Amino acid sequence: MVEVPPASEAAASPVPIRRSNGWGTLATVALGVIMVGLDGTVVSVANPSIGKDLHASLADLQWITNAYLLALAVGLIPGGKLGDRYGRRLIFMIGVVGFALSSLGVAVIGSVAGVIAMRTVQGLFGALLLPNTVALLRAAFPADQLNRAVGIWSSSSAAAIAGGPVIGGLLVEKVDWQSVFLLNLPVGLATVVCGVLVMPESRESTRQRFDLPGLVLLASAVFCLVYGLIRSESSGWSSPTNLGLLAGSAALGGVFVAVERRREAPLLPLHLFASRSVSLGVVTLMLNFFALFGVLFFISLYFQNVQHLDAVQGGVRLLPLIGVFSLTSPYAGRVTTRFGAGPPITVGLALGTASLLSLLTISEHSPFWSLCPGLVGIGLGVSLVVVASTEAIIANAPVDEAGVAGGLQGIAVQLGGVLGSSILGSILAAGVESRLPRRFPVASQVVEQGIAPAGSSASVTATAHAAFLFGLRLSLVAAAVATLAGAACGPWIRSGGAGTGTGEEESGGRERPIVVHI
Repeated sequence: MVEVPPASEAAASPVPIRRSNGWGTLATVALGVIMVGLDGTVVSVANPSIGKDLHASLADLQWITNAYLLALAVGLIPGGKLGDRYGRRLIFMIGVVGFALSSLGVAVIGSVAGVIAMRTVQGLFGALLLPNTVALLRAAFPADQLNRAVGIWSSSSAAAIAGGPVIGGLLVEKVDWQSVFLLNLPVGLATVVCGVLVMPESRESTRQRFDLPGLVLLASAVFCLVYGLIRSESSGWSSPTNLGLLAGSAALGGVFVAVERRREAPLLPLHLFASRSVSLGVVTLMLNFFALFGVLFFISLYFQNVQHLDAVQGGVRLLPLIGVFSLTSPYAGRVTTRFGAGPPITVGLALGTASLLSLLTISEHSPFWSLCPGLVGIGLGVSLVVVASTEAIIANAPVDEAGVAGGLQGIAVQLGGVLGSSILGSILAAGVESRLPRRFPVASQVVEQGIAPAGSSASVTATAHAAFLFGLRLSLVAAAVATLAGAACGPWIRSGGAGTGTGEEESGGRERPIVVHI
């Protein structure tokens, strides 16, 4: 066991021991992120085949996606805390192995209920994996390389998201839907081999008691919030059940805060939020993904249901957004290192706002080239915001709480995505309904999918498309308002300790050493 001094002391040491396996660590966590990223997008391509093969209803298919999302959101902060306490490499590796094996379970179980159960297990293991990736990077890289590493980590996730629909579409078409999940087995094996060979262990310097009451309260609050948001997409915001879930989440959150204030070793240290940059980093990341998830989902519907492209063709047309996000993320790390976290966040969200508004010209027959500038601008803006916001969250947290900070980063992404799809979806649906004539023959299908059924008359189809496009434009305006609000937060955000990750600049805390086992 080697006790490594704080960054300020390590900088003077001729042999920075904890940094020796930085690039090997980056390769390992990138493989883990790719595995989870692929699984998040290929499911949408596989769902139609799953439904046909297993005789699943639309509600069943929705739960195949939502069960994973719920479990992932609930487990992120506990997963980060477990990594801080028991070892980030250990918990990461458990997450990788469990995720791969549960993917195998999805492929072989042979029933709708079983697939939903296995997807839930996948989400829980993903929650062990994801928050510890950024914590491992922080322990492995010096200040002047951390942002670049985060950029490459971010680009790996983006590349997986971009390739998911294309790879998934080809596998479903040429092999079967099970192969989409079996793909995680070789990726998981490669991740485990890399982790064993090159990745050092790190954990908090002083082991603390695990906060079980905090875990139960936080998990319950997050579950009620995410489940309520998911249900609102189908049953509306005024549903008594949804209102009860959201109110219950608020009440449980209040109890959680009250309990955590009295805990000696809380699950989520509330002092993290005393750092303005941590708090605003969470906010800007949520607003960023609020807009991104809504755009990805609704533009995908536009390509497939209005322009009548298949899933693979639609995925290819999103490459200007996701591809630019992937390719520019490493450079976004360099920009963040040079200018700090605030300027990239401000510029990225302002660019996202302008790009979203440029898409308001969208029409039924818009040529692909006319949409490219807006998609490219969104991708570039997202890359700047993801890297800089992640740096603001991780580097302003004490090193002993890097796993929890990674959980906060993951929660911001997931909640932003759920809020974007539910709120922007409600805005789109309201816009569609406002433009449909009373007693329109296929109103419910237009509101849900933006299309008229096959065999509808030309006039019905034209009316349906026009209504969908009106709702889409409203949702783009709402997304632009969110990114503009995020841009206003940017100037108030600073990097942690000039990039050292000490968090001293705002919180007054003292950096403690990271304990590393090699």
